[in-house]
Amino acid sequence: MAFRWAIIGPGGIGHRFAATLKAMEGVELDAVVSRDLDRARAFCEKHGGRQPYDTIEALLQRDQIDAVYIASPHRFHHDQALACLRAGRPVLCEKPLTVTGQQTRALIDASREHRVFLMEAMWARFLPIYEQVRQWLDDGRIGEPKLITSTFGLPLVGRVPESHRMIDPELAGGAMLDMGIYPIAVTQHMYQADPVSIHAAGNATAQGVDLFAGATLDYGDGRSAQFLCTMLSTARNEMFIHGPDGHIHIPPTFFGSTKATLRVQHEELAVTRPFRINGFEYQIEEAMACIRAGKIESDRMPHAQTLANAKVIDAIRQQIGARYEWE
Repeated sequence: MAFRWAIIGPGGIGHRFAATLKAMEGVELDAVVSRDLDRARAFCEKHGGRQPYDTIEALLQRDQIDAVYIASPHRFHHDQALACLRAGRPVLCEKPLTVTGQQTRALIDASREHRVFLMEAMWARFLPIYEQVRQWLDDGRIGEPKLITSTFGLPLVGRVPESHRMIDPELAGGAMLDMGIYPIAVTQHMYQADPVSIHAAGNATAQGVDLFAGATLDYGDGRSAQFLCTMLSTARNEMFIHGPDGHIHIPPTFFGSTKATLRVQHEELAVTRPFRINGFEYQIEEAMACIRAGKIESDRMPHAQTLANAKVIDAIRQQIGARYEWE
């Protein structure tokens, strides 16, 4: 029997998720939720979904779904995911899982209380190229990593309307939540540790939207990381992992890359790991495998890691004065 997904939020990333389902075997799109019912209908027609809804309450009365993918702006993730978990519906929720560490903790508690699967959709963590990078690190090819650097920049301010989700304070817009989540999540995964101290700099509007943010993270034992995310300019959007014996380069865009290069002394090894579909398939497969096994979290993207990432973002936002009026 096919695994049946519902999608909340028929925006751009929801379309990408639905397109992935269409290209996979043994899965199907069962239902779609949008505040605009006509938009939900159009989404179903495009991607072969069965049932459009304009409320989550109506969706949660449907018995046919096996899991819910939340693709709405992250301002709404907490309430939507909580409703699903309380109704016993497994959740795969776009990153960041929530706006704050407190909200993240609440969802994890709900997942454990109701024994329902919850995973942040951090697709980069499941890409084949990162399995290769992880293997290089585990094999000690560059020695113990000591410095990770990355950038993520897009010139959005002044080029998109103020209602755009990435700069609208009512939708929790800002560089850290939309962009900074990537370098933080990948860095945490590479070091397999949490920082012992964080020193951040940035700029936030009077409405709490951070236009750019950068941070130096100290992981102890001589290990550190530096990253910059900005909506004011372009950046190289790549990552370097440095060790005493060499370094690893993950080219743009590092969080969706299919390539990586290992450089040790005068030798260079370039590897390509293409997607089977578009890169989303790996996190979808992980979620379905966990749900079928009766798990409430993924070993590869566990609750503790999602919470740790959220706490790093909390600390950086606090240091640069990025806080929304509704928080």
